[in-house]
Amino acid sequence: MATNKMHVRKNDMVMITTGKDRGKTGKVQRVFPEKGRLIVENLNVVKRHTRPRAGQGEGGIVEKEAAIQAANVMLVCPGCAKPSRTGKRLLDDGSKARFCKKCNEIVDK
Repeated sequence: MATNKMHVRKNDMVMITTGKDRGKTGKVQRVFPEKGRLIVENLNVVKRHTRPRAGQGEGGIVEKEAAIQAANVMLVCPGCAKPSRTGKRLLDDGSKARFCKKCNEIVDK
């Protein structure tokens, strides 16, 4: 099975463009390219009711981050600090890097 390419990576700052958390920014914790989803730190929080188990201790209501569609987030450019689309560019040393389409600055370090 081929892996899908994602426009965001782990530790990128992103802004959510749709849903209840629209306009909020956060850091990407985890990426699931095969599903096209990602988890953003402290955003899209859901409540999960858990049962008491022998190994886990007592049950109750646990809050955790849920995955969000990658199409519903935009990368926040570190150069211009605005959410923007990205493109790929071939650098002089032969490697590829993402760049901001607003300020034309390289996003990858």
